[in-house]
Amino acid sequence: MDHNQNFSPDDQWIVYDTRPDPSGIARNQHIEKVDVENGRTKIVYQVEGANPFGPGVGAVSYHPLKNQFVFIHGLPDADSLKPYAGHRRLGRIVDESRGKHAYWMDSRDVIQPFTPGALRGGTHRHQWSADGNWIGFTYNDALMVALEEKTRGVHDLRTLGVSKRISPAVKVDIAHSDENIQGSWFSVLLVKVVSDPKAGSGEISRAYSDWWVGKQGYRRQDGTFQRARAFLGDLISEKGAKITEVFMVDVPENIDIPGKNGPLEGTDKTMPMPPKGATVRRLTFTEHKKFPGVASEPRHWVSSSMDGSYISFLAKDDNGIVQVFLIATAGGEPIQVSNHDTSVQSMVRWHPEQREFVYVCNQSLYLCQLDVRGKPEVPKKISPTFDTKPFSPIYSRDGDRLAFNRYVDGYVQIFLADRP
Repeated sequence: MDHNQNFSPDDQWIVYDTRPDPSGIARNQHIEKVDVENGRTKIVYQVEGANPFGPGVGAVSYHPLKNQFVFIHGLPDADSLKPYAGHRRLGRIVDESRGKHAYWMDSRDVIQPFTPGALRGGTHRHQWSADGNWIGFTYNDALMVALEEKTRGVHDLRTLGVSKRISPAVKVDIAHSDENIQGSWFSVLLVKVVSDPKAGSGEISRAYSDWWVGKQGYRRQDGTFQRARAFLGDLISEKGAKITEVFMVDVPENIDIPGKNGPLEGTDKTMPMPPKGATVRRLTFTEHKKFPGVASEPRHWVSSSMDGSYISFLAKDDNGIVQVFLIATAGGEPIQVSNHDTSVQSMVRWHPEQREFVYVCNQSLYLCQLDVRGKPEVPKKISPTFDTKPFSPIYSRDGDRLAFNRYVDGYVQIFLADRP
């Protein structure tokens, strides 16, 4: 399991990939699922024409309502000259209700003229929205990789985007390039990134570790909800230091309308640009802290309470120890939740219905709840101290169980526990 939505809608199955190590997606050929009651496993997708260079599959996530799942899939033409890479992968969807019918989520068009709604690189860590009509992802652009190799400048910048199921049709010319892929969803990028952000400007050089905000988004002042993605962004502080902060970007309902920064499809020298209404807002301002910015270790994703009120992240306290923090989507100062003597070891995963979350510290699972006013209680240890660190914890869809990974005899295994 890879920090995704691994439980099936009925909580009977957990879906996962079988990569040999965290960086081994290129060599992985299978997506599998396991029955939580009897441990029976099934291969639900198998790569055709696999070789040591790809295509590669991994990081699978179940649809919240249907028997479908989405995962990273490398380009089918992978070989020694064009191996699996961050800019050579897409989202693949399998519909189990249609006999394991598989299709591409996002379209890919690397030949001019480019196509609005299609991208030119690699999407990954795909995450369904609560209604299943959107998928969020992070992205690297193949044209920018090529431009970086050609100019020796900095152009390969990670950012994030979304795909929408019901949107204008995308038609890609696949007859003249093996690199082009015809997908079924309309895809755009949400955050403009720049290679050389100006100090104190708020410009972002890298946008990543993103997550859907709530089930419906965050609540506006007028009481309505705005769909949004929270993410980590790298920028340069007024003092000239590189720091990472927590941001949020609004996702407009109509993502096919170009914004002010340029065409949705990009050009041969520029990235695809966000649609109109994709407004970015910075949530944390930590330059004044003793240890400014979000923690870089452990690698983690921001995550959100299901009501969209809070975003969780990891940062160092004044003693240099990584702790759990919350920031309200309405703004304000971050709230320190944990006070451990050793650093927290995982991202936060929220309960699907309650203001409650779980994380890992001291090789144990901890649970924390927020009261009706949003004040966090003291986190409670809810598991033994394991001899190997548990990781990637996740709640079941009904919130009654927790699943997590652990290494056993050199292999990653999935464990299941009842929520206390």
